[in-house]
Amino acid sequence: MAPVLEVKDLNVTFRTEAGKVHAVRGVDMTVAEGSVMGVVGESGCGKTVTMLAVLGLLPRNATVTGSVRFRGRELLGLPGRELRKLRGSKLAMIFQDPVTSLNPVFTIGNQVAEAVRVHHSEVSRSAARTRAVELLRRVGIPEPERRADDYPHQFSGGMCQRAMIAMAMANDPDVLIADEPTTALDVTIQAQILDLLRDLRRDKGVAVVLITHDLGVVAGLAEEMSVLYAGRIVEQGRVADIYRNPRHPYTRGLLASLPKVNEQGQAALTPIEGAPPSMLSVPTGCAFHPRCPHKGPQCMTEDPRLRPVGPVRSACHFAEDLDQRPVGAS
Repeated sequence: MAPVLEVKDLNVTFRTEAGKVHAVRGVDMTVAEGSVMGVVGESGCGKTVTMLAVLGLLPRNATVTGSVRFRGRELLGLPGRELRKLRGSKLAMIFQDPVTSLNPVFTIGNQVAEAVRVHHSEVSRSAARTRAVELLRRVGIPEPERRADDYPHQFSGGMCQRAMIAMAMANDPDVLIADEPTTALDVTIQAQILDLLRDLRRDKGVAVVLITHDLGVVAGLAEEMSVLYAGRIVEQGRVADIYRNPRHPYTRGLLASLPKVNEQGQAALTPIEGAPPSMLSVPTGCAFHPRCPHKGPQCMTEDPRLRPVGPVRSACHFAEDLDQRPVGAS
């Protein structure tokens, strides 16, 4: 499938009173038309910042370099007026906290209708209202004609998330960025939201970028995945290939930390020791080496590049022989 979104050597630096924060460091990513790309990693690894940079939504203290192309058109450096035409129409985002993302003083129907009219000024208010009700019905809001007149505080968390999806889909975008769309929702609502995203992709051909720390969600929805650590992609490839045989210690740690049941009963969780580094002072060499059980001397001085290792790409000096390296080797 043809790429709809291409990110090349993306770097994001924030100027702060404490110094420069290198939040994203050389990220490369290609999202094919109609596909689902999972972007995975611990909190603070740069997942959301990467996608906000793609949409041009970062604050003024951010410096962004590299390349972001949508259907071959460069977005970095695009005038704000031109970028606003694409944002919300061709490129849309479901933000992480739907309750705070919705305006509390406007009804749900008005906010969804506004998403239509801001890109289609020729659409009348009544037609936009009809479109809003249709969108709320499509995302599974019960009695959408009546609930469109409700305010956000009258919606549950799951319904607010559905309303955000309706707003994002108001103009049938080509790329939908979903930032932790199932966080803080119960498992039943999570399943409904994922089914909705799956249906949108199937029925509308939308390419989805799924930002999450939940590897179970990625396994159930995405075909490709990018694993981020300290602002860099450390492993990338098809979900099935990475889950079957991960080629980076960090990815292995994430998978090992998942709850599982063996033949003897529930097995103990295996956490990743230590904590992610401060982005004000990223360790030299491989940023993961202070927490890595497989590190060698070169890991502390040489930053490994992302390279093909079998069917995946990995940024680990020992990607080919991780299975043979003893835990704690140095």
